[in-house]
Amino acid sequence: MKYRKLGSTGLEVSVIGVGTWQFGGEWGKNFVQDEVDAILDQAGELGLNLIDTAECYGDHLSERLIGDYLARRKREDWIVATKFGHHFQGHLEREQLWSADEVLKQLDDSLRALKSEYVDLYQFHSGTDQQFDNDKLWSMLDRQVQAGKIRHLGVSISASGSGRHQTESASSVGARAIQVVYNRLDRQPEEEILPLCLQHQLGVLARVPLASGYLSGKYKPGAVFRQGDVRERHNPDTRRNQLQEVAEIAANEVPPGTDMAQWALAWCLRHSAVSAVIPGCKNVQQVISNAAAAELL
Repeated sequence: MKYRKLGSTGLEVSVIGVGTWQFGGEWGKNFVQDEVDAILDQAGELGLNLIDTAECYGDHLSERLIGDYLARRKREDWIVATKFGHHFQGHLEREQLWSADEVLKQLDDSLRALKSEYVDLYQFHSGTDQQFDNDKLWSMLDRQVQAGKIRHLGVSISASGSGRHQTESASSVGARAIQVVYNRLDRQPEEEILPLCLQHQLGVLARVPLASGYLSGKYKPGAVFRQGDVRERHNPDTRRNQLQEVAEIAANEVPPGTDMAQWALAWCLRHSAVSAVIPGCKNVQQVISNAAAAELL
């Protein structure tokens, strides 16, 4: 495994992390503790040390599964990133919670779920610029940093909107990392966000690096996803067009004999701004495959 500094945080993160939205049950599968234990054990054995989760991946469900695991392992071996601003209400349904008091409650609930006294990276989660520009919120969060509940602050910018304002303002609110959707099918961050991150010394976590699995190479243009899978709600025409583009990428850009998913992860990591990618994984085999992408760098 290879490691990179996460911006100016001082954290050394594995270039391949573990995304855990799937643990919340919105990707067509419900996880039990033994499955999560096996995934994280395998990740640890391969040198992965970064786990990314959120309060709304289930009602703190992903965090609880991770917390139960961490309670039986060495907490200091892992860098745990979670998020705030939403409350799970059902499949892909969220309540927005952005006041300082509401977020403080979310933080304490997340720490209880994670069975940890601190979170390594606490991220503003896909909020609007108006929700971001809240001095009381950031003052409260700074106090939690001083109290040791949070090691570092970050911003997970929304997939909608440019994200420029929040990226430019991150340092002024004490945030040291940006999480952004970035993959071979979505290169928009290359225009503004990634250059700004380099300019301001912000670490970058690339989420959805496999474009919701489309860049895994497993799906053809006419693919149909089962009920309960997030991808079922994707626009059919957009999905068809993206999978057609994936087929062209596979034919023209992926070297013969190279696993497409591993190529796609390494593609993200070749940008100098990107610290780590955080692909999801549903089983041990996917963890092994994801980790192998580091060998292509």
